[in-house]
Amino acid sequence: MNYLSYMNTIAIPKNRITSIDFLRGTIMIIMALDHVRDYFHYPAFFYDPTDLSKTSTAIFFTRWITHFCAPIFTFLAGTSAFLIGQKKSKGDLAQFLLLRGVWLILFEQVVMNFGWHFDITLSTVILIVLWGLGVGMIVLAGLIYLPTKFILLIGLILVGAHNLLDHIHVQGNTLQAFGWAIVHDPNFFSWHGENIFVGYPIISLVGIMALGYCLGEWYKKDFDPERRRKLLLYTGFGAIFLFIIIRFINVYGDPHPWSVQKSSMFTFLSFLNTTKYPVSLLYTLMTLGPALLFLGFTENSTGKIVDVVSVYGRVPLFYYVLHVYVLHLLTMIISGFTPFGWRMWIVNQPLWFDHDFQGYGFSLPIVYLIWISVVVALYPLCKWYDQYKQRNKQKWWLSYL
Repeated sequence: MNYLSYMNTIAIPKNRITSIDFLRGTIMIIMALDHVRDYFHYPAFFYDPTDLSKTSTAIFFTRWITHFCAPIFTFLAGTSAFLIGQKKSKGDLAQFLLLRGVWLILFEQVVMNFGWHFDITLSTVILIVLWGLGVGMIVLAGLIYLPTKFILLIGLILVGAHNLLDHIHVQGNTLQAFGWAIVHDPNFFSWHGENIFVGYPIISLVGIMALGYCLGEWYKKDFDPERRRKLLLYTGFGAIFLFIIIRFINVYGDPHPWSVQKSSMFTFLSFLNTTKYPVSLLYTLMTLGPALLFLGFTENSTGKIVDVVSVYGRVPLFYYVLHVYVLHLLTMIISGFTPFGWRMWIVNQPLWFDHDFQGYGFSLPIVYLIWISVVVALYPLCKWYDQYKQRNKQKWWLSYL
């Protein structure tokens, strides 16, 4: 029996919901494409891939498809919190969410900070995806004491109304500006030689996690599966329809309205080009609508593809750490054979702000080849860790990794 055959004989844990693992695994795989593009794509160091004055259709969609990752992962984190809560008391769940939230924030500042920059001084504080997840869990630790209908209302208000704040901006390198960046308006700060990048404001992410928590009600053991499937499909199609209507009206829901472009295709791209930082209402509808449809259509899905992809979904943090370090090391090795040299990849600011990389990189087909190769190469390690977790459920620390 070869290695892959052996792995396929290992049963999926009975307490897992396959469709959720399948969706999470799918977005984790897609997420790696964005980071491969960050490290290896030649145009990535010259312009934003969603800049319609410079991008191409292929480059735009390579970036656009990865837009689904952060909101869906945040949403499913809320759902997972609800499901964990079915086995714990409110107090135990709140403690778990609080500790895991703090852990994720610290983890990002040390482990992921070094992974992104390879700067041993950690001279840049990054408040991005794990920061957003961590804060969301800390807030959720308090929200879970409320009735679910109130959590749902809070989530809807945060997601639906936060774009009313789009016109408010606090300028300068001040504490007030930093506080507002954390809440709603991303920005870059520099204090006493320390760079601070606030990439993910928290208000909309907290709302998305709260909505994900409420989704957990549909996954209770006594909930009718067929009713759940219909609700997922109705809600998913409803979110997409609402996105189209609100986006077409072009008045509210995103700080960047769409506009007629040089061609019908680019006008369509403008229609899809919603705001990720902070996650706008339209961005949320555009991404969570298809996510709900995915859950509905894959409710009873089985097979090798589902099994393999779900592995990544059961070990998301492990995979996240691995792929960032592997990509950074790989591009450093490749750069060592070019005039740029490997040392340029020891950086003290996010890649997106560093102009020293201009001229380095590869074409889009090479980016896709690297992406597929890295994802496939990481599968055995992810499978091993998945099985290790299942064999050692008594080890409490595994729930934090």
